[in-house]
Amino acid sequence: MPAPHGGVLQDLIERDASKYSALLAESQTAAITKWNLTARQICDIELILNGGFSPLTGFLNEKDYISVVNNSRLSDNTLWTIPITLDVDSTFANSIKPNQRISLLQDNEIPIAILTVQDIYKPDKALEAKNVFRGDPEHPAIQYLNNVAGEYYIGGSLEAVQLPRHYDYPGLRKTPAQLRSEFKSRDWNKVVAFQTRNPMHRAHRELTVRAARETNSKILIHPVVGLTKPGDIDHHTRVRVYQEIIKRYPSGIAFLSLLPLAMRMAGDKEAVWHAIIRKNYGASHFIVGRDHAGPGSNSKGVDFYGPYDAQELVESYKNELEIQVVPFRMVTYLPDEDRYAPIDEIDTSKTRTLNISGTELRRRLRVSGEIPEWFSYPEVVKILRESNPPRNKQGFAIVFEESLKASHNQLSIALLSTFLQFGGGRFYKIFEHDNEEKALSAISDFIQSGAGLIIPDQWNNDKVIVPKQNVYVLGSTADSDIKLESNDEAINDILQKVILFFEDNGFYAF
Repeated sequence: MPAPHGGVLQDLIERDASKYSALLAESQTAAITKWNLTARQICDIELILNGGFSPLTGFLNEKDYISVVNNSRLSDNTLWTIPITLDVDSTFANSIKPNQRISLLQDNEIPIAILTVQDIYKPDKALEAKNVFRGDPEHPAIQYLNNVAGEYYIGGSLEAVQLPRHYDYPGLRKTPAQLRSEFKSRDWNKVVAFQTRNPMHRAHRELTVRAARETNSKILIHPVVGLTKPGDIDHHTRVRVYQEIIKRYPSGIAFLSLLPLAMRMAGDKEAVWHAIIRKNYGASHFIVGRDHAGPGSNSKGVDFYGPYDAQELVESYKNELEIQVVPFRMVTYLPDEDRYAPIDEIDTSKTRTLNISGTELRRRLRVSGEIPEWFSYPEVVKILRESNPPRNKQGFAIVFEESLKASHNQLSIALLSTFLQFGGGRFYKIFEHDNEEKALSAISDFIQSGAGLIIPDQWNNDKVIVPKQNVYVLGSTADSDIKLESNDEAINDILQKVILFFEDNGFYAF
């Protein structure tokens, strides 16, 4: 089992256990300044406190931040590729000073840790975007950096009160210390870790078994259950899939544990980061995939990262990482032999192969198409169908462009009345939001639950990212999804175009 990154597992929960009562009392006093952690900060602080981010013992100060952004190293020259920062707004930043102690809260009520402020600094976000994420403004991490993250960063050391509280899958959330102890008790000296933010199918089982066979290792299925790429399948659905998949391994070969990581989708630099984290959790080997942690391509079809950038960068650091890289080998199904095999070992001009891409899988789920048993297990398909219903069971939202001259109120009522007469079990609602953040964030929840929303007014709130899937703009501009010939069409004409649009897109079958 490899030593943790930096030589010591920085388990701050264990380190500060003797001070728990005093820290808890201090964190709850009226006098102490308090900060409510964001969803990303909750993920980051959990991995600082449990040692997953060893050697970090707090959020990066300015010196370490600049070093990581420019050199992919902490100021003491330790390899570290992703800035772990506590971002805050200018109002909060201007209210604090160095050496001040801040109580960091989950959900504005659960004390997680106390931060002793070392410095407050304004980052060079343009440089961070360029050096860490390669600068494309469409990259999801850069959009988060520019549109969501606070204007200032606070650097400082942490003292642990408790880990963030989770009410789901408590038995599967192993800390690095717990996982290392688990491996030791099982006499697992070599463990190959598999990173995933997607459901697993038969090909994934095959490639992990092959990796274990080639390295003579056991298998750690270590999926991310923190923040992932917008539009990814929710972690509850995925964990149910992983619980089915783990049953398909021979007894004593594989172990499932969940990782509370907030992914940045930073491609090659994220792959190095993932390797460091798995090393801290006790893995000796790490599977690095094709386009590992890449967010795909931008709106012009240009890939954010090359397909093998991640494998090459992790390999270049192999001596420092002290974890062996296992390159992902794409496997394909051979129907005439009823088995999977690495694609690079097959002469495809002579041997018939079958595969289903992620895009094709999503299409088949959407239209209730067949998903064969050679591709996935029936139990897995059942779980995916429950969470990915066909289009006629999916929710949607219609957003009116401001330029529409028809009464937005009357058009909303007309659409609601028309939808209700179709039946089918879908819930419909005219959705008023007043540009308020909390209301807008509920749109995706309504859609996910299968509701049909009619939204009379567009919004302008940079803090809220509403998924584009199943959200359709009604109007006459180039950006409209449901296009009108002009912005002064009559309500009855608009109704017909809306209904036919939704029929054409599979939401209704008349």
